[in-house]
Amino acid sequence: MEIKVGNLLRLKKPHPCGGYHWEVLRVGADFRLRCTTCNRVVMLSRAETERRLKEIQTKTETGPS
Repeated sequence: MEIKVGNLLRLKKPHPCGGYHWEVLRVGADFRLRCTTCNRVVMLSRAETERRLKEIQTKTETGPS
């Protein structure tokens, strides 16, 4: 799975704030993700992130918000 820093991920379940989209801040054995709705930063393991992942978007695909 090709996930890079700066990609936007859509996860299957929403964050408690209601947001589905997360920006990738760090890639490795763990991912550091920032919720684009409330700016909360979380760390998830690679396996957990891949299991919850629904869609990968690059910044150029999303356009202006």
